[in-house]
Amino acid sequence: MDEKTLIARRVALELADGNLVNLGIGLPTLVAQYLPPGVCAFFQSENGIIGMEALTEPWLGTDNLTDAGGKPIGAVPGAAAFDSAMSFGLIRGGHLDVTVLGGLQVDAWGQLANWMVPGKMVPGMGGAMDLVTGARRVIVAMTHTARGQAKILRRCTLPLTSVRRVDLVVTELAVIEPTEDGLVLRELAPGVTVEAVIAATEAELIIPGNIPVMAMAA
Repeated sequence: MDEKTLIARRVALELADGNLVNLGIGLPTLVAQYLPPGVCAFFQSENGIIGMEALTEPWLGTDNLTDAGGKPIGAVPGAAAFDSAMSFGLIRGGHLDVTVLGGLQVDAWGQLANWMVPGKMVPGMGGAMDLVTGARRVIVAMTHTARGQAKILRRCTLPLTSVRRVDLVVTELAVIEPTEDGLVLRELAPGVTVEAVIAATEAELIIPGNIPVMAMAA
């Protein structure tokens, strides 16, 4: 199993029946493929849709129906489309149950940096600042390191997306919960040791006495 699939399958277990969920660009979009049996979540995109789903066949795609990253999507029966003003009203009004976002860095306070890549031309932060501030629960789905460098740091070196503390960080190595006391190591990926997670993490981790193996959706 590749690391992105592992992360998506773990994050999927955090979604509950009836949740209104925003999935960020890239890795987070995979989460929709692994909803546990009996869980019906409604996926929202900030460009104006509730009820999006992955296409069953690529040729069914149209430029008129895309996710926030411009990737063609499908729509479930009863899906609703609306303008960006309505979409951001939902986000800023606190109506999203969960947002799942990628991350470039997370710091020891659980603050996220995920919109600016040094030396790269990027279109901007998109809806990231609104999502982190407005969603009831924020889950970061990201790889633990990039090019051998830690992404969970003592302090973010990139601009913060929000000063809010995120609720959960899921990587291919571990599940980490940011708390008032610090970053708590909650679960280990199969075959991963505590020592390996510590070695790949710059920020200090709080290590409980018993750490279970990461659960994953089928």
